[in-house]
Amino acid sequence: MDYDKIIALIHSEVKPALGCTEPIAVALAVARAAEALREGCGCEAAEITASMSANILKNGMGVGIPGTGMVGLHVAAALGAVCGRSCYGLEVLHDLCPEAVEKARKLVAAGKVTVTLAPTDEMLYVFAEARAEGHTATAVISGAHDRIVAATFDGTSVLSGKKAGESTDSGAASAVEPDYARKITVKEIWEFVNTVPLERIAFMEDSITMNRALAEEGLRHPYGLQVGRTLLADDNKSVYGDTLLIHAMAWTAAASDARMAGCTLSAMSNSGSGNQGVTATMPVIAIAEKTCATHEQLLRALALSHLTAIHIKGYLGKLSALCGCVIASTGSACGIVYLRRGGYEQVCAAIKNMIGNITGMVCDGAKVGCALKVASGVATALQSAVLALDGQCISANDGIIEEDIEKTIANLGRIGSIGMKATDKMILDIMSCK
Repeated sequence: MDYDKIIALIHSEVKPALGCTEPIAVALAVARAAEALREGCGCEAAEITASMSANILKNGMGVGIPGTGMVGLHVAAALGAVCGRSCYGLEVLHDLCPEAVEKARKLVAAGKVTVTLAPTDEMLYVFAEARAEGHTATAVISGAHDRIVAATFDGTSVLSGKKAGESTDSGAASAVEPDYARKITVKEIWEFVNTVPLERIAFMEDSITMNRALAEEGLRHPYGLQVGRTLLADDNKSVYGDTLLIHAMAWTAAASDARMAGCTLSAMSNSGSGNQGVTATMPVIAIAEKTCATHEQLLRALALSHLTAIHIKGYLGKLSALCGCVIASTGSACGIVYLRRGGYEQVCAAIKNMIGNITGMVCDGAKVGCALKVASGVATALQSAVLALDGQCISANDGIIEEDIEKTIANLGRIGSIGMKATDKMILDIMSCK
């Protein structure tokens, strides 16, 4: 087994992200354009235009921007110009401060920031333009939230010596062959998780540290809908009890509560989404802690969860009308099966049980309400894992389920990437007309 190849895949898709990754992608593109302007003529951006694909627009409309108390793409774009640094990638707003927030607010209030829908069929695309004193700089993100493929100053490419169209992907990302996330199989993932030397996946510790801190923040403070805090509130123990299920739901939802409402802590993301990273990790972490699993079991279970989510996402693309928690919670269901000492067949059964249950949950943009969907995904993950461990698997006679696990995953991918395109458009139309 080529451990290096699979580890490179994990590194390319599992990385820190500060804030919801759609407005952060906009901030990143604007930051790179503003840097090109600054380097080219010494000017700060006086006017900004950000044009993006429909899914970026949908997911950036109503989500909190970290440390600002504000929502939306206009302020994200303005902050990218004022304090963003493209070298930070998905943590582009790491240097955020009150002065930067005030400058960004003034730019937006003065009508100097324009956000539009780009004329593109790409699912993930951002074009940013920064202007000052007759000069113009641009940057383009395409294919991944942190994949800058072009940057210009007054029409000349300034992309680190590369030609326009060449990406600035990290070494880990560029080392992964195209479509490898889709080409790898659940069987190969299972074999990797069980045989890879533990020190090779020790970096999973970062997922634990980062996402647990975010969950703790969401439980301490009243962010968003307070889904996590409500589930664990003493007044509600007579309703929910004190179970593994409630703890897994609450800890995961609390992390989503915090990040969707503008918490300034980073999340360890999965496939370009912080919520997916949270949902792929926190249920596994919560159950590992409650059941006193060994640290090795936890690290391997997290690797299984992350890789399963990455694999399924490979069939869907970075953005779609299908809610990402469907994919991420399917990964966590597999991680839970591993923690409970299930085998490969039980992992496949858990995936099928998930796909046979919550396929079709729509993504209607990133917002505080995502914590509700995250909690629902976690509840279904626990149910699917328990059924699988008890030898129960949804039948191939049911709907889109097939005997072959890869065909079942491919069916989910077809529904999310092709079948739900009209749904995606309708959701955006509804959101735009409110």
